[in-house]
Amino acid sequence: MQPNDVRILRGATLVAAPAGVVATVVSAIVAGEKGLVGALVALAVVAGFFGLGSAALMRITQNKPQVAMTAGLLVYTVQILLIGVFVIAFGDTTLFNGRAFGLTLLVTALAWVGGQVKQSLTSRMLYVNPEPSVPAEGSRDGM
Repeated sequence: MQPNDVRILRGATLVAAPAGVVATVVSAIVAGEKGLVGALVALAVVAGFFGLGSAALMRITQNKPQVAMTAGLLVYTVQILLIGVFVIAFGDTTLFNGRAFGLTLLVTALAWVGGQVKQSLTSRMLYVNPEPSVPAEGSRDGM
């Protein structure tokens, strides 16, 4: 894992965690025990899908940074599709409050993505190799 990846992951977590905690507390106050369970399930879903998605993106782009945009869009699309499948699968459940689940999921996911965007835009990433390369023997660059 590269240092920039760690900073982006930390930035996303530092924004999403407080938002998720606030949404969980509000869900528990408004919807009671089932609201608390729904909010906790939503936090687990966001942490799982977005955390694993970030790890997958870091792994994909580790040796091939030129595919970062394509891989990022693919990972994000898969995350959203999997969350949609999860929401549809548990749409009629009585295990937890669906509204508390949905709102906590939305708030936490938006906070996660916002944290990633903010950290990506404010981090100082090198776009070139700072070490000078030695020209190969016989090349014209060394003359």
